[in-house]
Amino acid sequence: MQILEGILLNSIYLLFPLLVYLLVTLCATKLDKKYKSLSLEIALFSSLYLLFKYGRNSSLIYPMIIYNVLLLLAYLKKKNLTAILISLFLVVYYKNTTTISYFILIIEYTMYFLICNYITHRRKASKIAILTTFVIIKSFTLSLQTFLIFNNQNDIIDNFIDLFMTMTIFTFIAYLCLYIIKKGEDIIDLNNITNELEKEKSLRESLFKITHEIKNPIAVCKGYLDMIDYSDRDKIERYVPIIKDQIDRTLILMDDFLDYTKVKINRENVDLYMLLEDSCDVSEPLFKKAGVKLEFDIPDDEIYMDLDYNRMKQVLVNIFKNSIEAKDKKKKYKYINIEVIKGKTNVVIKIKDNGIGMDKKTLSKVSEMFYTTKEKGTGLGVALSKEIIELHDGTMKYSSVNKKYTQVTIKLPYKKEK
Repeated sequence: MQILEGILLNSIYLLFPLLVYLLVTLCATKLDKKYKSLSLEIALFSSLYLLFKYGRNSSLIYPMIIYNVLLLLAYLKKKNLTAILISLFLVVYYKNTTTISYFILIIEYTMYFLICNYITHRRKASKIAILTTFVIIKSFTLSLQTFLIFNNQNDIIDNFIDLFMTMTIFTFIAYLCLYIIKKGEDIIDLNNITNELEKEKSLRESLFKITHEIKNPIAVCKGYLDMIDYSDRDKIERYVPIIKDQIDRTLILMDDFLDYTKVKINRENVDLYMLLEDSCDVSEPLFKKAGVKLEFDIPDDEIYMDLDYNRMKQVLVNIFKNSIEAKDKKKKYKYINIEVIKGKTNVVIKIKDNGIGMDKKTLSKVSEMFYTTKEKGTGLGVALSKEIIELHDGTMKYSSVNKKYTQVTIKLPYKKEK
């Protein structure tokens, strides 16, 4: 009972900062990727501080196993420096509160670093696989610590029961933290994407408003031009300044509107595969609902590029959404294939589906503003995506065969990792 109580209490200290992190990122909808990453690191170290300061250990190793969930989360988020720091803190803390030697602790946390770091950098590795591997390593090391090092007075059966319960609770807590963070981040991303779609609708409404605003001064100019008598110099002198004033007003309205609708990008050094993985994770509920399977043809080499992370994710999610909406219900196997080709000077991303495809007329107009075949579409998604790609000095092209497939080919300039 003492062990169970200690584990539950430590779980509360562990989860509280992580829930605060999700709340902050949810409220701060315009928080960019860099500050979201910093917020997560602050949450991880805050949890570690609370566990060190107030966590229940009572010289028992079992409740302290929860501390390692933070290390697991750091590896899952590919934060190697953070994981190394957490490992060092844990080694020192365990040494000061238990009888485990530095040698055994260093071996254990080196195993985490080498194995988990290797798995997380494999492109097709799932988070569940990483979690399972981490649990296996922890179970092995905890078994050695329990039966060889601590040599408790309890019999082997009691030790085995305590060990089994501890690892079961550890696995549950680790999976719960992973689930909460993933679902929370997915909700935030979907909310941001929904906001972007709402902005597109607002843009369309703004076009109608600006059309109305421009129509008024043009109508005034037309009225004065109709009334003007070119033989009457007095009317010309009175009407021309009025017409000029209305034209100036129209130009100001146009400049204001163009400045409002101009797309801006903020470049940063981005891991392309992390961007693709993040975009796929955000779109996962849409894939499942539509019964669409994802296929990958991606090399193992890391690719870093100067991109606007959020803008590029918006492009990818929009492509996925269009592919899902264009699925062919008659086909039993519906898929979206993602292929990455790394060249010497550029990277090509090909996203292909086996949906209903497009005829030649639709294909020729797919990138035009306000052209859409959807009942409730705005016709802005593809045009906006193309503009974002071009701002990255890249190109985006569509190819399609009616009733067979549609493929989007994105070519972006390549930047080698420094």
